[in-house]
Amino acid sequence: MGEHIIKLPDVGEGVAEAELVEWHVKVGDIVREDMMLAAVMTDKATVEIPSPVDGEILWLGADIGDTVAIGSPIVRLKVAGEGNVVGGAMPAEVTAESISDDTGARPVSDLEPSSPNLSPSSSGLSRGSAVPQGYDATSSGRSVDPRDKPEDDGARSKVNSAPRAQGERPLASPAVRLRAKEAGIDLRQVQGSGPAGRIGHEDIEAFLARGPHMAKASGLARNDAVEDIKVVGLRRKIAEKMTLAASRIPHITYVEEVDVTALEDLRAALNKEKRAAKGVERPKLTLLPFLMRAMVRAIADQPNLNALFDDEAGIIHQHGGIHIGIAAQTPSGLVVPVVKHAEALDIWECGAEVARLAEAAKSGTATRDELSGSTITITSLGAMGGVATTPVINHPEVAILGVNKMMVRPVWDGTQFIPRKMMNLSSSFDHRVIDGWDAAVFIQRIKTLLETPALIFVD
Repeated sequence: MGEHIIKLPDVGEGVAEAELVEWHVKVGDIVREDMMLAAVMTDKATVEIPSPVDGEILWLGADIGDTVAIGSPIVRLKVAGEGNVVGGAMPAEVTAESISDDTGARPVSDLEPSSPNLSPSSSGLSRGSAVPQGYDATSSGRSVDPRDKPEDDGARSKVNSAPRAQGERPLASPAVRLRAKEAGIDLRQVQGSGPAGRIGHEDIEAFLARGPHMAKASGLARNDAVEDIKVVGLRRKIAEKMTLAASRIPHITYVEEVDVTALEDLRAALNKEKRAAKGVERPKLTLLPFLMRAMVRAIADQPNLNALFDDEAGIIHQHGGIHIGIAAQTPSGLVVPVVKHAEALDIWECGAEVARLAEAAKSGTATRDELSGSTITITSLGAMGGVATTPVINHPEVAILGVNKMMVRPVWDGTQFIPRKMMNLSSSFDHRVIDGWDAAVFIQRIKTLLETPALIFVD
């Protein structure tokens, strides 16, 4: 028997450290090679760490929310054979240099969260039965038996039977959310066994094993419970970004009403066409591609809107390429995938790229490159209603365009009221570098383009 140390591998993209956002295992667990151990976050991309060997978890080297340097030991296992600890014995203080680097992190996009190989029930993996024959998995030298921990399973079942409080948002990694989505599970019905009730893969499998059930309404009852939830992972990134933007950027917000009746007619006509473009089937167009093309044309007249402001250096970086961030709500929180070089994309290419990035963001498979590099951003709460918003600028950009709900309203045409499809644009600008006049000119140009959509296609 030996010991094997797993250290945080290089997760790519030149990062020196990552935040631990989830443990899939706990001390005493038996794991198999390729079984997921943990999830870490770099910027807004999540990477899962698999086990390179079979073994028993002896030690976990970080807590949820800790920032861990690349190369730092994070897991110690008891394994068959000599393990990878130099000298065969565990040093008093583990160092990254004392162990071999044999662990490869996998971006979420490379994983198959629903793979039956990771399911204890379907793969035969259980505490003891999954260990290779002849492998002594316990410190006492006896074989592991599934009956060794009946209390754990019973306790977990008892915890999982309780519904979540009204409005409570379940904590879970993108991979777990994807697994739940594929299985048709409402995560609000699953109680997690991790810190702060975080839901792991094992909780999903346990829920499936018992069979889904709906929480029963218990009627009105006083609830004095207070739960302290540590802000970690994507939520912490969002909090830091919003604090930075709100504290350093003096916003000016400009709201304008736009008549999109003609644009909606054009969009419906284009979506009826099934003709392929450039050999590729055309995507169904939403309002976003039209808005992006209108922004491209407006920025051609006002390139100062497509810029990043380095306020410490006192320099405005005005970009030629228009990289439009699309603020998107995902099961994990707000992310901003970026459509690069929108100035070089036609209306259908914009639509296809938006659809591709939106799916990657929602499934948690978007890469760091796809979530960074924007020079101006669009945000939309239109689907939720509301006539106006106050968008927070995506620091260090200087402008953000907000889209509100489109509604049919009566509009006076000089002789009578007629029904028109109306939509508000609520947009914010960095008032240090963008004057109110320039902000108004920019939005009025976009309004003209959207109300006369043929102009979007005229060079």
